[in-house]
Amino acid sequence: MPTFSYERRIGGLVAGVDEAGRGPLAGPVVAAAVVFRTCSLPRALSGRIDDSKKLSPEDRESAFVTLRRFAASGDILIGVGAASVEEIDRFNILQATFVAMQRAIRRLGCNPDAALVDGNIAPKGLGCRAEALVDGDARSLSIAAASIVAKVLRDRAMVRLAARYAGFGWETNVGYGTPEHIEGLGRLGPTKHHRLSFAPVVQTSLPL
Repeated sequence: MPTFSYERRIGGLVAGVDEAGRGPLAGPVVAAAVVFRTCSLPRALSGRIDDSKKLSPEDRESAFVTLRRFAASGDILIGVGAASVEEIDRFNILQATFVAMQRAIRRLGCNPDAALVDGNIAPKGLGCRAEALVDGDARSLSIAAASIVAKVLRDRAMVRLAARYAGFGWETNVGYGTPEHIEGLGRLGPTKHHRLSFAPVVQTSLPL
């Protein structure tokens, strides 16, 4: 289970940063930054914050709502940023992810002393010291909370898009390359929300 051990070792205001949506064929990549001001977990969140991939959709939604409630009261800080499909195709997915993380940090409403970033590369340009933490969403409570925020908000965005772009199954696959999504691409062709630089989308865009 994630803890605050890394945040306490660094000291000061530490933002946990994570993203959702690097792998899908469609939709933005979304990043979140979360700061627990006192490196302590509110009782209402005890046992509910973990790597978002380990939580059920219902548990993620519930944890997200509670995180937002504590953010509204000022007990924690949440910043969210995204990079568009156009930016993903222009920069590549890794650099677009870093852009989303930079935006998330800027929208925290404070300048953190440091950022703990899930992964093996610490992005530049965050405006503070940055430290990469492999499997950080399973080790750091701040990163785990950020993973929940990013995942819930991105999934919600893809479900909204599914109502406008039927036939790809985005309401369930949220843009990932499932058989239903690939079949939809072959039948309908890509939309403006597809990542044209991703191989499965490129293949369906080639002339016969």
